[in-house]
Amino acid sequence: MKKKVISIVYITLCFIFFYFPIVVMMIYSFNSSKSLTNFTGFSLQWYQKLITDSSIIKAVYVSVSIALFATIISTVMGTLTAIGLSKSKKVLKSVIKNFNDIPIMLPDIVTAIGLMIFFSSIMVEKGYLTMLLAHVAFCTPFVLTSVYPKVRNLDPAVADAALDLGATPFEALTKVIIPMLKDGIYAGILLAFTMSFDDFVISYFVTGRGVQNISIIVYNMTKRTNPTINALSTIVILVIALALIVSKFIPDMVKNTMKKLMAVFMAVLIGVTIFTGVKSSKRTIRVFSAGEYIDMSVLDDFEEKYNCNVIYETFDSNETMYTKIMSGAEYDILVPSDYMIERLIREDYLQEIDWSKISNKDGINPECMGFQYDPENKYSVPYFYGTVGILYNRDVVDEEDLEDGWELLRNPKYKGDLYMYDSERDSFMIALKALGYSMNTENFDEIDEAYNWLIDQRDTMDVVYAGDDVIDNMISGNKSIAVVYSGDGALIMSENEDLDYFEPDEGTNEWCDAMVITNDCTDTELAHEYIDFILSYDIAYRNTEYVGYTSSVKQVVDDMAEGDYEGINAFTPEFGKKNNEVFRYQDLKVKQYFADMWTKVKAY
Repeated sequence: MKKKVISIVYITLCFIFFYFPIVVMMIYSFNSSKSLTNFTGFSLQWYQKLITDSSIIKAVYVSVSIALFATIISTVMGTLTAIGLSKSKKVLKSVIKNFNDIPIMLPDIVTAIGLMIFFSSIMVEKGYLTMLLAHVAFCTPFVLTSVYPKVRNLDPAVADAALDLGATPFEALTKVIIPMLKDGIYAGILLAFTMSFDDFVISYFVTGRGVQNISIIVYNMTKRTNPTINALSTIVILVIALALIVSKFIPDMVKNTMKKLMAVFMAVLIGVTIFTGVKSSKRTIRVFSAGEYIDMSVLDDFEEKYNCNVIYETFDSNETMYTKIMSGAEYDILVPSDYMIERLIREDYLQEIDWSKISNKDGINPECMGFQYDPENKYSVPYFYGTVGILYNRDVVDEEDLEDGWELLRNPKYKGDLYMYDSERDSFMIALKALGYSMNTENFDEIDEAYNWLIDQRDTMDVVYAGDDVIDNMISGNKSIAVVYSGDGALIMSENEDLDYFEPDEGTNEWCDAMVITNDCTDTELAHEYIDFILSYDIAYRNTEYVGYTSSVKQVVDDMAEGDYEGINAFTPEFGKKNNEVFRYQDLKVKQYFADMWTKVKAY
C-alpha cells in the first residue's frame, strides 16, 4: 500500500512538473500587460491581435498544410518501404535499416544545413516546396521505424492465402496486410504529424520566399516581449486537446463522418496550396531582416502603394543571415549590423545606393551617417541605431557606484543581482573597455586580460547570462542590474519606472543596423522605393513605436522623446562620446580566438 501511495505521488509530481508551465502560460495569455511573468489584469487583447495578424494566420496555414502533406507522403513511403524490406535479402535489409537510422540520430542542425546546401546545389528556389520535401525526408524514417516491427510479426502465409483465394496483389495489400499493420501505421502517422508540426530548425534553414510556419513565427516573437506567443500556444494546445478528447469518446458513426470531412478538407487544402503556388505577375521584392524588427502592417501598405509583393524573411543573428546568403539564398534587401555590412562590402556582395532615388534622405539623423564600416554611405542606409549600456534599479544601486563605470558589474555589493548579455562581442567589449582597451583590438595579450576580467566577474558575481528574456525579467524586477541594448532599455523603462540607463565613460559599443541592396537584386528601382518608404516619417514612426528602438529619422526621435519615451534616456543614446566605438570586421584568426575564449568563459 505504501509503495502504491509513493507511486501515485511520484506520478502526480511528474504531471505537475510537465503541465504546470503550460497552465501558467495559458493564464498569462489573458494578461492585460506585455509582461510574460507579471499578471496585471484580465484581457483578450492578445487574442484579438493574434486574429488580426495576417503573418500568424499564414503561418498556421503553412504549418497545418505542410504537416498533413508530409504525414501522408511519409506514411505511404514508410509503410511500403517497411513491407518491401520484409521481403528483401538480409544484406540489403541491414543497409537500408542503417541508412534509415542516420537521420533519426543526427542532430537537427546537421540535417538542416545538409538539406539547405543540397537544395542550393541543385538550384531549387527555397520556399514551400523545399520545406515540404525536407519534412518528408525527416518524417519518413520515423514512420518506417514504427511500422517495420509490425511487419516482422506478420505471418507471410496470410498474404499468400489472400492471393490463393482470388485477391489481386493490390487487394491483398490494402485489404489484408495494411489493416493488420494499422497500429504501427497510426503510430507512424501521429509521430510524423507531431514531428512536422513541431519542427523549427530544419524549417528555418530550408524555407524561403517568406514561407514561415508557426515555429518560426514563435521564435521570431521571442526576440521581443510579445504575449501573442501565449495566445497562439494556448489555441494550439486547446485544439490538440479537443482532438484527442473527440477521438477518444465519439462513436464510430461520427468518426466516419469526420473522416469524410477530413477528406474534403484535404481536397480544399490541396486546391488552395496549388492556387497560392501560382506565381503573381506583380513586381516582387525580397527582404531579409531581424525578427520582430518591423511593424508588419507597413509591408501591406507598401504592397498596396506600389502594387507589388514583399517577401519578408527573418534571421536571428547576423551570422545566421550570412550563412543563408552564402549557401545560395538570394535577397534584394538585407538589414544587417555594422560589422556585417563591412564584411559584405569587402566580399563585394552589395551594390551602391543611388541616393538620388531616396527622397527622404534629408530626414536621416546625421549621427547615423559616416561610420567607419561605410564612411561615405555608398552601400548602406541607416535603419535603427543605439548603444550598449547598463540598466539599473535606482532604489537598489547607489548613484556613487555608477562612477565605477563598467566595474559596477564586478561590485560585490550586487553579487547575484546581475544579468550580463549572452553575447561574445558585447561581453568582451565591456571587459576591454573596463581595461582601457579598444573593443576592436587584435592584440591577443589584451584579449587575454579581458578574458581574465570576465572569468573573475563570473566567479565572484554569480552572473546570469541572459538573451532576449532579459526584457521581461527586468520589467518584472527579477534583478537590479542588466547589460542591455539601448532600444531594449527604453522598452523596459517604459514598463518599469524604477529603472534607469547609463553609458559608462570608458566608452561603449555604438551600433547601427542599416538597409543594403545586394548584387542579386532583381528590381533595384523597387528596392530604392522600399528604402525610401521606410524612411518616410509616418512609416518610421510606426516602426519605432512597434519595435522600441531609436529610428534613423531625426524628427521621429524628437517626437517620440517628447511623447511615449519622454525622459527615457535610453531612447536617445549618447552618440559620439569620446571613447565610443563601432564594431569592425574581425580577422578570422582573431574572431576564432575570441570565440575560443568565450567558450571557456561560458564553460562552468
